[in-house]
Amino acid sequence: MNEALTGSILAAMSTGLGALPILFLKNSISHRWKDILLAFTAGIMMAAATLSLIPEALNYGGILPLSIGLLLGVFTLTLLEKSIPHIDLEHNRKGIEFDQKAMLIVAAITLHNIPEGLSVGVSYASDANDTGNLIAFAIGLQNAPEGFLVALFLMNQKINRVKAFLVATLTGAVEIPMALLGFYLTSIVSNLVPYGLAFAAGAMLYIIYKELIPESHGDGYETTSTYSFIFGLLFMIWLIQIF
Repeated sequence: MNEALTGSILAAMSTGLGALPILFLKNSISHRWKDILLAFTAGIMMAAATLSLIPEALNYGGILPLSIGLLLGVFTLTLLEKSIPHIDLEHNRKGIEFDQKAMLIVAAITLHNIPEGLSVGVSYASDANDTGNLIAFAIGLQNAPEGFLVALFLMNQKINRVKAFLVATLTGAVEIPMALLGFYLTSIVSNLVPYGLAFAAGAMLYIIYKELIPESHGDGYETTSTYSFIFGLLFMIWLIQIF
């Protein structure tokens, strides 16, 4: 439990760490760099899902729990998308007033952090060697650019820099109770472990394909984003080998 708590706190606070530069940023970053960050994040999450979470789910429960858990993760994120519409960080300029638009993007990012927190808790409960640390580190790595982009979006909406930083940090804080919930449930009912791992993988894959990759290809920097995705993938594979 202590490891799960520590790992979830570090992963969640990476959102604030990523948002920290917003306090010192004088000019907005280019579309190219935003796309690079998003694609790199997608590569990290892809490696974590396919090379860690999915193999562990297979080892613990086999193909049926993997399939059920993965599809459940995808369906859950689909329902969240229906409830909280996706808001393009840059391209959607019309049709939504400032306050509503800001609330929607904050709510969407917060809800997307729920399965990430669950994945950290489930990974620590799985008892696999260093899987919890690896997934917490992977989630932390992808939280950093996410926190930066959310804070940048809020700042572009004329929100105070300090307030934008605090709000972005708080969007990651939901991962802490979710990680503890995931750890608690899978510790009590051990049969839930493969479903939980697969659920986390499905949620990650949905976010990668539905959100991160399309977002990183929206401004004409597809080639740069593709290379960034590959580097993110290789970086995470390298970390998996170390762990």
